Amino acid sequence: MPIASKTCPVCGREITWRKKWERDWANVKYCSDACRRNKLDEIDAMLEQVILDLLRDRKRTATICPSEAARVVRPDDWETLMERARRAARRLVERGLIEITQNGRAIDASKARGPIRLRARHGAGFDEQSKR
Repeated sequence: MPIASKTCPVCGREITWRKKWERDWANVKYCSDACRRNKLDEIDAMLEQVILDLLRDRKRTATICPSEAARVVRPDDWETLMERARRAARRLVERGLIEITQNGRAIDASKARGPIRLRARHGAGFDEQSKR
């Protein structure tokens, strides 16, 4: 059996191996048709960078809400960016730069439901990575 899971490059969720993909697992890239259609664009890159910038400008243990990044990128229409901000956060988790938390504890980014907070991952070389 090949690698048991991989990460969707669009939404950052875990893709778990399934028997029906046995012959084509190497070509499975996206978790859904929606992710296949909605490729990453400059808004997604901006959201990732704003999340990193907001966290870099705060105390190491401070957290932010994904809505803060959405408000910076599109102040008048930030609500429409909320899911994209959460996806940006999951991609940053995959890269090892941040953690998604609920009630102060890091949680599995793929299974996060409800309100979340974002914080810099301790020991991830966050400051150096975020300046790219």
